[in-house]
Amino acid sequence: MVPSCAEGGVLGVLPGIIGCIQTNEILKLALGKGDLLVGRLLLFNALEMKFRELKLRRDPACPICGDHPTIKELIDYETFCGIVPEPENLGNPDEVTVQDMKKALDNPGLGVKVVDVREEDEYEIAKVAGVPLLPLSQLNERFTELDPNTQYYLHCKAGVRSLKALNFLRQQGFKYVKSVKGGITAWSDEIDRNVPRY
Repeated sequence: MVPSCAEGGVLGVLPGIIGCIQTNEILKLALGKGDLLVGRLLLFNALEMKFRELKLRRDPACPICGDHPTIKELIDYETFCGIVPEPENLGNPDEVTVQDMKKALDNPGLGVKVVDVREEDEYEIAKVAGVPLLPLSQLNERFTELDPNTQYYLHCKAGVRSLKALNFLRQQGFKYVKSVKGGITAWSDEIDRNVPRY
């Protein structure tokens, strides 16, 4: 079986060169000027920097463009290649949204505490009012300040460090921790645009 470009690799500049040639053909079509590559096949050898052109004749028996075409629509490429579609991403069960975080902050009766695991310099740039800071870099020494029986939403800048903090706390016996997907960046985009992005 012939590998795909993703599997076998591709010379990085090659798609750019061919893409420019294709763009040039589109411009000629739009302007109605110049000789088009219709009915011709252009071969490009990038290693030797040579172009070669083949003339193609119409095949009257062609199942696509012949006198009596039998193929009139595209095939299902994924099925043809045996690619099994990935299951629909239902999201990470360890993550909550910034909307969930806002509900937790607006309703203390829910019993959810929000903790910022970014670093102090980041906290000075942008913070959510009422959310305490416990940097990931200090979590190893300071996790005992947290109650393992309390539910926590952890947030960082984009959601990566908060997942690391979540995994660390789970190893310490914390069962009720969630990471805020998108972190303070999502908070700034979706909840409060007054919180600076950095």
